[in-house]
Amino acid sequence: MLGTYYYHEIIRKTIVSFGTLFNNIHIKHKNNSNDVISDLKVGLSYGPMQKFLAKIEQQEKLNKAIAITLPRMSFEMTSIQYDSTRKTGVIQTFKASDGTNLKKIFMPVPYNIGFQLSILSKLNDDALQIIEQILPYFQPSFNLTVDLISSIGEKKDIPIVLDSISFQDDYEGNFTTRRSLIYTLNFTAKTYLFGPIADSTDGLIRKVQVDYYNSTDTATAKREMRYTVTPDPIDADPDDNFGFTEVWDTFDDSKKYSPTQQEDIWYVMTNNYEGLDSALNIASDIVEVEKVKQELNITPIKSDDIQKDYEYTRANLYSLIEKGQEAINGIMELAGEGGSPRAYEVAGQLIKSVGDVTDKLIDLQKKLKDVEEESVKTTNNVTNNAVFVGSTSELSKLLKQGFLNNKE
Repeated sequence: MLGTYYYHEIIRKTIVSFGTLFNNIHIKHKNNSNDVISDLKVGLSYGPMQKFLAKIEQQEKLNKAIAITLPRMSFEMTSIQYDSTRKTGVIQTFKASDGTNLKKIFMPVPYNIGFQLSILSKLNDDALQIIEQILPYFQPSFNLTVDLISSIGEKKDIPIVLDSISFQDDYEGNFTTRRSLIYTLNFTAKTYLFGPIADSTDGLIRKVQVDYYNSTDTATAKREMRYTVTPDPIDADPDDNFGFTEVWDTFDDSKKYSPTQQEDIWYVMTNNYEGLDSALNIASDIVEVEKVKQELNITPIKSDDIQKDYEYTRANLYSLIEKGQEAINGIMELAGEGGSPRAYEVAGQLIKSVGDVTDKLIDLQKKLKDVEEESVKTTNNVTNNAVFVGSTSELSKLLKQGFLNNKE
């Protein structure tokens, strides 16, 4: 994966954007009548070496002393550090259009870039004018919108945080030495760095649907309504002028939508025939086993706890399969991008794990069926005790008669 050339100029854009915050600051001098006698725009340069470059440009031989014009400001980048507090998923991607093709990009990596702004002034009033034009905007941060990747229009708000302020008044030197007041402001820009942009083989998202439930416990709650949105027209491109078509559907079943199967499936049902009755709009004539047991006063082996455990386990197995499918899709994309043998090995292990969970789902159905059959067998084993009323001689005659009949 390393070695693929790309350059989004994100750090450079962040530096330039930071500098533009302070490139239009003015100071004014007034006379005793409070009239403005001068309006000076404060110069701004990047890095402490800039003053030497300016000195070289103004005098090539450097045989005369040229003073730096004050007041002025300078800023420079001082640090780059990874920010773990804003970490996102490693294999998560998002898609964007460059106007023609669909592109796939991994989620950006958060980094903090440190900046130092220095304010140099001869008069303290000049420095205070500059400071008061800066500090009110930082409480303690100021959001700056930066076009990080212009090819896909990826813009983000970059918080510029004011970390500290220090002050230095240099009185050293003789009377001919110029006095310099220095204010130092330290900032942190919370920016993002993006990796390479790849072409995506997937299509645009042309349908979004959301299911609403009557309870927050979606494992047992029934869905009530579905909200579906599609672009109008359906074949619209990102740069086209299009609208949206909204559809609301109501349900009275217990189905749930499976992203992997892309259809509504049964997750948890209160009985085995409720879904069929609702779908076909009929009343079933089938008598449930539980009702028969209640009429016959038969105590089943399977308790309510067993039924709850079965429903809970079944829902968890479905959830594991769904999440496993999502993990497989993500690792396959990562393996396809990097071509790492380890990534393909992990993908194989995930596929095997999902297959094992699917087998467990089938085994769960078989185990429940065995329990129910065992319960029916146990309740049907009825022992009839025969009681003979009579004398011993009559009993002997009956036994002899039965023995002769068996011999014949």
